[in-house]
Amino acid sequence: MPDSTHDDISFDEYDELVNPKPDECEFDRIVESAISRRGILGGTLSFGAFAMLGGSVFANRAHAATDRFAFQAIPTNTADTVTVPEGFRAEVVVRWGDPLSSAGADFDHASRGTGASQAEAFGDNTDGMEVYAHGDKVLLAVNNEYTNRSIIWGNRPDGKAETDDDVLKGKMAHGLTVVEIANDGSGWSIVKDSPYNRRVTPDTEMEITGPAAGHALMQTAADPSGTRSLGTWNNCGNGSTPWGTYLACEENFNGYFSSSVEGVDISPELKRYGVSEKDWGYGWARIDERFDISKHPNEPNRAGYVVELDPRDPNSTPKKRTALGRFKHENAEVVVNSDGRIVVYMGDDERGEFLYRYVSNGVYAPGNPTDSLLEDGRLYAAQFDDRGLGRWLELTPESAGMASMAEVCIHTRIAASAVGATTMDRPEWVAANPRAPEVYCALTNNKNRGIKPNAGGDLTPVGGPNPRETNNYGQVVRWWPGGGDHTADTFTWDLFVMAGNPTVHSDANAGSDNVDDQNMFNSPDGLKFDSSGIVWIQTDGNYSNADGFAGQGNNQMLAGDPVTGEIRRFLVGPKQCEVTGLTWSPDKRTMFVGIQHPGERGDSHWPEGGDAAPRSAIVAVTREDGGIIG
Repeated sequence: MPDSTHDDISFDEYDELVNPKPDECEFDRIVESAISRRGILGGTLSFGAFAMLGGSVFANRAHAATDRFAFQAIPTNTADTVTVPEGFRAEVVVRWGDPLSSAGADFDHASRGTGASQAEAFGDNTDGMEVYAHGDKVLLAVNNEYTNRSIIWGNRPDGKAETDDDVLKGKMAHGLTVVEIANDGSGWSIVKDSPYNRRVTPDTEMEITGPAAGHALMQTAADPSGTRSLGTWNNCGNGSTPWGTYLACEENFNGYFSSSVEGVDISPELKRYGVSEKDWGYGWARIDERFDISKHPNEPNRAGYVVELDPRDPNSTPKKRTALGRFKHENAEVVVNSDGRIVVYMGDDERGEFLYRYVSNGVYAPGNPTDSLLEDGRLYAAQFDDRGLGRWLELTPESAGMASMAEVCIHTRIAASAVGATTMDRPEWVAANPRAPEVYCALTNNKNRGIKPNAGGDLTPVGGPNPRETNNYGQVVRWWPGGGDHTADTFTWDLFVMAGNPTVHSDANAGSDNVDDQNMFNSPDGLKFDSSGIVWIQTDGNYSNADGFAGQGNNQMLAGDPVTGEIRRFLVGPKQCEVTGLTWSPDKRTMFVGIQHPGERGDSHWPEGGDAAPRSAIVAVTREDGGIIG
């Protein structure tokens, strides 16, 4: 386990601590000379083809008048609450530890629960989520990404697991939760004892499908067929299919594996994904041998996928869709192309990793079988140039220098490196505009840009959609598929916004022209479009409110207009939280927003206040006049 001095560092920072990246490389230092705040994004200084592609839009959009936002922007703050505009209200729907049945005990702030109680209660650290209408029922499917050790074990003097049941409690807080929710007129809440209520945990049986199913690298002593695995964990963003299933995306799966043998030989392929002798302090190998890589070296190959779940069938077996590749998935944005093929856009959330696309070979038609649509298709990685052009590079055994498509789907990062995909500034959520053939991706930040290569040794030069060295603020890139066809091999692109702080900086770190002292933010993470074509931006960044982040307050959610480029702040979260996960009620009169890890460094008691333990939760945001909100 890491010692207590490492409890509060990020996943990426811990990865670098236990698995250091290669030594510093030399890069061209072009950002200061080639890019200014009004250069790349203002149309006054051309950088490649930016002036041609986006200059006129960026030059005018910051001051464009618009009435597409039905709210007045709110200022930043550092309050320990959820703040929304005048005329709106935010109320908690469900929190970590809330029981799913009437037989379950209410959350115990003193003990923080047990392994058994947590297995039957709402999971921790809500992330991606989706609402599904099912007859007259409303079902909510939610990712429970991880748990804060010092909080879930806050009943222990040093905030660490003391017993096997402590470890089990942490384990059971991971996975997915499906709940029926209802609004009785006084607000939304879960329907206890609903037959649809379900926890999917790291111990739930899964079916492995697609090219990697049955491959030797997927076989273990417990599953010699390589087709059945147990569980899903560290599920970050999500997706939803047109046939009504939920896609949960496995992200930082590597941090749960460890070795009981010091100096165990770890393959280069596992190191590429950050697997090491040490876990992140969860200690799962203590109670579950499959997380010991010295005994079961293939087990990590069975994690890092997109998992498909039918929320309407509580008895269904979730399916790991290996055809969509294995990496640290952020979300899975599903688009039905004009010819009926299914396109899935995905980001790999680690510094210097890649952006991916999957295209099904079959076509979607309502009422027809859908199982093959996420099993049989082609996988691509994105390559961007500095002229605002890009192309999708197909990952095949030939292009990747691998023996089979199964290996491509297991070692997808290595395949993307082999074809020369563009290293990105942590590609997180991808969102497709429902009203136009354009796609957006949040590039949250990358302190190593222009300084260090990625985990595979690929260079991370400044340029293209990653225009700032030591990028502390992040940006949102968008692209237009060639001819409006999401299966086309080429696209054009620009930057919708570069986050920054214009009150502190006067260079590129001030942000793009549509960022000012009234809407500034850092680290865009979650992205989602509403039905009207407004893109919602959620942040997971530096909330110190000091130095380069002075005035930016707590993490927040903003709305962006793709036509004008205007951005307004809609919501500010409580202290030390991430704002993540977004969906709407079937009638669009409620917006559900996730609040993750409030008080992750010990400075919050949200949502209950007083001396209560901080608890991740989902809030329902509504208009006081009962109107549409998305």
